[in-house]
Amino acid sequence: METNPLVLFAHGKESGPWGRKIIALAAIARDCGCRVESPDFRSFPDAAERCRFLLELCGDVADELILVGSSMGGHVCLSAATALTPMGLFLMAPAIGLAGYAPVPPPAAFSCQIIHAWQDTVVPPAPVLAYAQEHQVPLQMLNSDHTLTSALPQIEVLFRFFLKDILAKQGSATC
Repeated sequence: METNPLVLFAHGKESGPWGRKIIALAAIARDCGCRVESPDFRSFPDAAERCRFLLELCGDVADELILVGSSMGGHVCLSAATALTPMGLFLMAPAIGLAGYAPVPPPAAFSCQIIHAWQDTVVPPAPVLAYAQEHQVPLQMLNSDHTLTSALPQIEVLFRFFLKDILAKQGSATC
């Protein structure tokens, strides 16, 4: 029996598992035939602990996996992807190049997309731009701040297109 891909959300340091962006993107993922999970990472204060937790959560996932991360969650998804090799990585304002965070590896996924904001003062654009260029990752820069809340309608369109593209390539459900 074929199962639908699992979209797993990793929230940021200052947010929770069912914030506004995750609720909106989870609805799109379900509409595209995917299952969704959004674990609570708040009891793990640093990215390395969150990465270990994510790897434990996904240890038994036999399904196709798509990781979606915001801020620290983006860092966690990039770090865990090396071991998990997900179908996709959709990263919003990923914590790349910040003091106190380990360097992230190249994106280990079949498809990767980064969304970032020009006015992000938490995760400055420069290291994210450099990472995207170095690893030739598609990057969409939006006129917003770190939360990307004002750009949510654009992110929804980009996420639907991202899912549609990778699901079609994998021969899975389509949106």
